[in-house]
Amino acid sequence: MKPHLPLRKMVQELREHPSIRGKLDISASTQTLGLSSESDGHPGDDCAVLPASDGFDLFSCEGFINAFVKTDPWFAGWCGVMVNISDILSMGGRPRAITNAIWAPNAEQAQPVLAGMKAASQAYGVPIVGGHTNLRTEELQLSVSIIGQAKALISSFAARPGDVLICAVDLRGSYREPFDNWNAALTTPPAQLRAAMEVLPTLAEDGLVTSGKDISQGGIVGTALMLAETSGVSINIQLEALPHPSGVEMTRWLRSFPSYGFLLSARAEHASAICAAFAQSGVAASICGDVGDGSAVHLTAREGSALFWDYARTPYLNLSARETQDA
Repeated sequence: MKPHLPLRKMVQELREHPSIRGKLDISASTQTLGLSSESDGHPGDDCAVLPASDGFDLFSCEGFINAFVKTDPWFAGWCGVMVNISDILSMGGRPRAITNAIWAPNAEQAQPVLAGMKAASQAYGVPIVGGHTNLRTEELQLSVSIIGQAKALISSFAARPGDVLICAVDLRGSYREPFDNWNAALTTPPAQLRAAMEVLPTLAEDGLVTSGKDISQGGIVGTALMLAETSGVSINIQLEALPHPSGVEMTRWLRSFPSYGFLLSARAEHASAICAAFAQSGVAASICGDVGDGSAVHLTAREGSALFWDYARTPYLNLSARETQDA
């Protein structure tokens, strides 16, 4: 096991890391658009939520860092499908179809991105149904969108004081260097990928989960902060209780983007059933903290506890209701 940084130094490094601070950009866009958590679609969730006659329609979109697409174009294409599917799953939904927008200098450079998307579409069983292509730009760029449906929702806005925090991550993988992407998808047979896609919709329909989010860019700590802020609660993360791959330094793990990873809150009496449902699909899941009153996310280890972020002092997504602003 690699040595961990002292807790307070760990917190300082995480607060300053680009993958954590990148989420601060969201408020600049939402302020210009006049969006808040009370706007149509419920901004702040992992997908836009649109009520439908038989439940909810879900819509999500991901854009990718240019350096990632350039360095690992095939895997970027795969991730375009994978991370959008995770957004749908995180809300208790089932994915239906994917579209993409790709920009490239020519068809040859676009090919590996599209090949990665095709491979992931086939592995997960979610069709690509169209998109936008521009082969006359200076560099590779990728954006991918998805639609899905949910019978019952898992929302980012519903964590309650007294809930336990559960982390579920597929640890059967390794880093796709040089980025903090923990890849457990390419080593998992497609049948197992598809079976794991049913866990969260089933938990939602059984009413076992209070709230949740996909562990995205920003990792476990950034996702916990977003969940705390949207729900208006505090979260304390017990580091030793997290599912954690052997040999990975904790600071890196806390900011990592896993191919299959979720933070959920639930009443304590439902935790065993939730963890068992993930275990049946080979996914590690455990209670890793608790939800309380307040506005802070703390990290706790054997050496003590340290404040990671207080969103009342420094808003993160900053989606509280406000007057629409002119662009």
